[in-house]
Amino acid sequence: MSRVLVTGSTEGLGRATAETLLAAGHRVVVHARNPQRATALRPLVDRGADAVTGDLAERDAVRRIAAELNDAGPLDAVVHNAGVWTGRAVMPVNIVAPYLLTALLSAPRRLVYLSSGSHFSGRPATRGVDWLGRSAGSYADSKLFVTTLAAAVARLRPDVRSNAVDPGWVPTRMGGPGAPDDLELGHRTQEWLATSDEPEALTTGGYWYHRKLMQPHHAVHDEAFQDELLGALAEETGTAL
Repeated sequence: MSRVLVTGSTEGLGRATAETLLAAGHRVVVHARNPQRATALRPLVDRGADAVTGDLAERDAVRRIAAELNDAGPLDAVVHNAGVWTGRAVMPVNIVAPYLLTALLSAPRRLVYLSSGSHFSGRPATRGVDWLGRSAGSYADSKLFVTTLAAAVARLRPDVRSNAVDPGWVPTRMGGPGAPDDLELGHRTQEWLATSDEPEALTTGGYWYHRKLMQPHHAVHDEAFQDELLGALAEETGTAL
């Protein structure tokens, strides 16, 4: 069985992913933004999950989480599920935190990054991006960036299986009650990529929707843009991948 971190697991897709992995017998590390929200994780902790707490919008908190997890022993997989739809935390949570965790966590051999169909509307350029979140960020840009990060990691770390997943427009707090996609299908692909030994799940560099390999934005596999993004994030955070 695998040891899997699921960020943003107090509700929605992250909660469903953590619950399913626990039910399958995997060792799960759940995550909440603060102690108040962590109370929602108590049923999962009672079932055997470990928990970490920290605001992914704060770089110091991300670094502390990474150090805490490294001290606790190796992770087999990370599902970068946490996301923000609007506001100043969009860039810090949706791309800076996954980048830092990818750079700082030791050993995981499977990485799953939550993307979105919105990434097709993203702007493939890093000049002028407010990585600190001093102003509201573009959700579409952040999802293009994190999808590109997944592809870049697949290229640069051939021993790691790194993939991006579009869960669809599902009825979560972010998606709203009228969202048309299937919530159950929305979280199955990331669980499969994080733990399955089926041949397709052992591939890397893919952009997946409901366990189907799809073609992402053309910039995702542009190595020049990948390098631009990684360079901008390394400079901004002081941490190279």
